[in-house]
Amino acid sequence: MSARHAATAGDGPLIPRPERTPAALRAACAVVAPQLLVAYDQAEDQALAEAVEHGSIRPVHSYLNHWAALIEIERHPERAKVYHRAECLAHIATVPDEARTHLTTAGGIYRDVAEAVRTA
Repeated sequence: MSARHAATAGDGPLIPRPERTPAALRAACAVVAPQLLVAYDQAEDQALAEAVEHGSIRPVHSYLNHWAALIEIERHPERAKVYHRAECLAHIATVPDEARTHLTTAGGIYRDVAEAVRTA
């Protein structure tokens, strides 16, 4: 799906919510946020390496939960637009209170979607 199509889709989901598996999340990422595929692959590799190193699957669960939340944001173009704008404005803010306001917006969106995919 192109960025142009995503922009015209309103805030309905572009795709169904993917299962919380590496393959399903990667496939969803390829559709809704292909620019994040390199970061997705790096996060997967890092999670697997940490799981082996620590003898725990916890890093894998963390990576899956984080990427499920990011994909959930990207599935809804208007929500993604607000989220990315808030992140950008936080990075360029010159006053701490301004940065905090934008980070609160982005963080609230992330928390809401993380909870939604966790309880789905």
